[in-house]
Amino acid sequence: MKIITDGNGACSKVAYYFSEVCSIYPITPSSPMASNIDKLTSTNLLNIFNDKPKVLEMESEAGAAGAMHGALLSGSLASTFTASQGLLLMIPNMYKIAGEMLPAVIHVASRSLATHALSIFGDHQDIYATRATGFCILASSNVFDSQNLAAVAHLSAIEGSLPFIHFFDGFRTSHELNTIEELPEDKLLTLVNHKKINEFKDRCLNVGKTYQYGMAQNEDIYFQIMESRNKYYDMMPDIVNEYMQKINKIMNTSYKPFNYYGSKTAKNVIVAMGSVTDTIKEVVDKLDNVGLITVHLYRPFSKKYFLDCLPDTVKNIAVLDRTKEAGSTGEPLYLDVCSILQDKDIKVYGGRYGLSSKNTTPDEIYSVYKMLDENPHHNFTIGINDDVTNLSLKPSHIEIKNEAKEIKIVGFGSDGMVSASKDLLKILHSSKDLYVQGYFEYDSKKSGGVTISHLRYDNKNINKPYYVTEPQIVVVTKDIYFRMFDIINNIKENGILLINTIKNEAELKKLLPSKVKNIIYNKNIKVYYIDAENIAANNKINGKISKIMEVLILNLLNVLNATKILEESIEKTFKTKGEDIVNNNIKAIHESLDNLKELNITENCDETIKIVDNNVINLINERKGNEIPVSMLLDYRYGRFPGATTKDEKRSISNVVPTWLKENCIECGMCVLSCPHAVIRAISNETEIDGIPFIGKDGLMYSIKISEKDCTGCGVCVSVCPGKMGNKALKMVEKQKKIGIDFDKYKIINPLPKTTIKGVALEKPLFAFSGACAGCGETPYIKLLTQIFGEKLVIANATGCSSIYGGSTPSTPYSIPWANSLFEDNAEFALGIHISYEQKRKRIKHIMESAIESVDNETKELFKNWLENINDFNITNKIKKELSTKLLPNELRDLLDYVPARTVWAIGGDGWAYDIGYGGLDHVLHSNENVKVLVLDTEVYSNTGGQASKSTKKGAVAEFANFGKKTIKKDLFKIASCIPNCYVASISLGANMMQAIKAFNEAEAHNGPAIIIAYSPCIEHGIKTGMSTSSIEEKLAVECGYTILMRHDKETIIDSKEPDFSKYESFLDNEVRFNALKIKDKDLAKELLEDQKENAMKRFEYYKRISKK
Repeated sequence: MKIITDGNGACSKVAYYFSEVCSIYPITPSSPMASNIDKLTSTNLLNIFNDKPKVLEMESEAGAAGAMHGALLSGSLASTFTASQGLLLMIPNMYKIAGEMLPAVIHVASRSLATHALSIFGDHQDIYATRATGFCILASSNVFDSQNLAAVAHLSAIEGSLPFIHFFDGFRTSHELNTIEELPEDKLLTLVNHKKINEFKDRCLNVGKTYQYGMAQNEDIYFQIMESRNKYYDMMPDIVNEYMQKINKIMNTSYKPFNYYGSKTAKNVIVAMGSVTDTIKEVVDKLDNVGLITVHLYRPFSKKYFLDCLPDTVKNIAVLDRTKEAGSTGEPLYLDVCSILQDKDIKVYGGRYGLSSKNTTPDEIYSVYKMLDENPHHNFTIGINDDVTNLSLKPSHIEIKNEAKEIKIVGFGSDGMVSASKDLLKILHSSKDLYVQGYFEYDSKKSGGVTISHLRYDNKNINKPYYVTEPQIVVVTKDIYFRMFDIINNIKENGILLINTIKNEAELKKLLPSKVKNIIYNKNIKVYYIDAENIAANNKINGKISKIMEVLILNLLNVLNATKILEESIEKTFKTKGEDIVNNNIKAIHESLDNLKELNITENCDETIKIVDNNVINLINERKGNEIPVSMLLDYRYGRFPGATTKDEKRSISNVVPTWLKENCIECGMCVLSCPHAVIRAISNETEIDGIPFIGKDGLMYSIKISEKDCTGCGVCVSVCPGKMGNKALKMVEKQKKIGIDFDKYKIINPLPKTTIKGVALEKPLFAFSGACAGCGETPYIKLLTQIFGEKLVIANATGCSSIYGGSTPSTPYSIPWANSLFEDNAEFALGIHISYEQKRKRIKHIMESAIESVDNETKELFKNWLENINDFNITNKIKKELSTKLLPNELRDLLDYVPARTVWAIGGDGWAYDIGYGGLDHVLHSNENVKVLVLDTEVYSNTGGQASKSTKKGAVAEFANFGKKTIKKDLFKIASCIPNCYVASISLGANMMQAIKAFNEAEAHNGPAIIIAYSPCIEHGIKTGMSTSSIEEKLAVECGYTILMRHDKETIIDSKEPDFSKYESFLDNEVRFNALKIKDKDLAKELLEDQKENAMKRFEYYKRISKK
């Protein structure tokens, strides 16, 4: 039976059958495998034991590996799913599991490692890092393989008593939708060797058996026992091959440990593994006397099976590695191939490709074959322009026949177009019985970034693991993109262009660059446009245009009954979000069909010659990063980028923005504090001509300025504005001035202290214009932190949402020092930074105290002033500037940059603070060091797809908690308040801004560690009133008792009023994460959500009882 699935789905379905225990932890791009296992447990599907696997969410990948080890050693078949740093955290347990010959399987969506930068995209660095663990390693090339070879991995692990990694390329395969033939369950189950399973279980830890595992051993026998396992690795290639042949009979495939493709008399051969092999096959088909060896079984690396498939005529081999092993004579796969061909008259050359999902095209593969034929050499790269060490091969064009039809959809993060693209493919498959392929290109911003869906369909199987090359249809959901990127350069002649725009015909023609108009005219492109934003707004689904665009695409593709099919899709997709969402989307698609218009471009235009821009930041923002040569990036070799680049982006992503109605303004500053992107600023000076008199400050004028081009249109500012006599001072309007304000040009006089809302609002935010979601509940807290403490701040940021919108190349929203290490180590990372500063400043103190009598009087006064005000940033920063002109001891001059006081804040989400980083956080809070912590508590893993954390409330539906979380939220406030000399606060900005400001100031002033837990509404919550009310949601959460405003410094103080628990249920009903459970299982929802409310009431009573009266 043909199905549409992605690599994650195809693999995890097979893993389900072979697993009794799945210990899991989320990490991109492997998280959907674990989510799928969790969802399958709520169906009638059973594993090979006629049971359902136990899904166990752990606190980290290290924990998942430990739990898997324990499950295996006690006799359960266990598996897990991971990638990148997650796999690295499993390595210590992997050595144990292999040493104990346990049949584990780890499925990996292989991904880049964090080196000079984090990358969520695919390559083989993580896989190669595990090659010495003793795990067997099996590689899949595509979605079909990920299903079939997942089965081979599990079956071989059982048969051969050795653990396996089964991997495929992250994103390229893990997230690629494709039509595959499903592996029949009944035939798969006949391959299971139950005798071997029983043998495995019989040797495991159990009551009544006096076995001991994990003993300490000495030099007398350790070495010999290591060697005693050799024969099992020697036998494994044959076992793998045997199961491959069995799968071949079922699926009509031809798997071998190494598969050869190409000429029987090939002279030049490429060796590779992963998705690139499908690209190589296309090139092989066009050339003579060349071939490809696809590596499936990488460990154990079998000389026998490699030589069996290698033609005798081969003279040259190029080995392509999707990794970089700095300092080595070659990458791992190259070295393995060299080792088995030492006695052959064959030259082997190694090269690198595709790091971090770099698109690898047929032209680049052709260049490798040409190199082997014309100028063979080792240590080359493809896909980049290395003009420094000159290792890169220049692409050579090769004509590849493309019979598949192609569609390119350029969307806007959070507009739903990726989901729509996936749905589109499923409809094309089901309605026309077509084979489909979909790959989805993302940037690193949260919602609001650019997404590109590369879609293909054909009447035969499609395996083209590279971007579409000649799309018949191009869809663009933001008209401004035409001014920013090259979108339709490769559109097919007589193709179709569909544009979402609020502009009329004349305005749209004016917007389109001459270059775009000429492509449209010369290629005879039909252009259609629609105002999907307006249709969505009319039907109360603001910003959600995906179904509107989808029905239009289906009609342009002449899909029969497209509207009816899409209605059914809407009902299925949105049923857990409520009947109103379903009905509104259905109304919207009907309205869209009547509002599609055609745009006629009737002549060529004179093109404006564009000046070549060699600024790296601008080139990346123009989506031309792939064209940047190595030489232009030498200054960035450390992974260091300049701060505050987002102020120049001016993305113009929203069609609606707030406007200030000064006659209704009470100058409260609440709009400024609540704005997630710092696009609204309060200005105060003597000359502000557009302002109003500053209340209580004669001679000063006050105004609110809005940078329209930076605004995301969330509307949070309008929702919090109290206005005057019922009339708000802000309202959302269509963009008028279309301006992007340079706020630095405004002189600001702040006559108020930074302990008040109005005083803080007048301070310049040093965190602005991030790529966070519109209405984000996290970013106002970070912005507030920078407004209060300014340039004194140094930020250590845990990996997660806040690190992605806080630092995605080239977008840097911070104007202060900021760094990210990893996910799990942020508290320790911050402590290291703090201790480093402390050591240097102690040295400065010692030097000044020792030299104070030997310097001139002016310098002496500066030393004295510094020693008396060592932690005052303003004073010490001024002293630094003055000292720079003085005659100083050389040792002190070398330390001048450390003279200004500074404060180190560790920032991260609940996934870090409650789960993976909790151990380190606990240690740092116990250290008595002056490290400060801000926890952005969204109660869910926002960055990896909405998985439950230990902060998630009972009854909340999330990934890994498909039918509601069954346990209560960890009380981090209670835990931290038990630590001696630790300041703790619980804040919710929309509920009480003054309390939040007070908490930040107290935390900073506290002589010791401090932690602030900030309740942060998130798009993952599914707030029914929209993210425009995220600040209001913060207020409601406190009013109903869902969260409590508190501060603790030796004693606990409750800052919020007695909750009105009668509002609790209505608060939950306004969020899909709770409401969804009622739709799935009303009785279970009643039980879990009533328990949640009861726990909230008990929690408040507890704090009320112990609080300072």
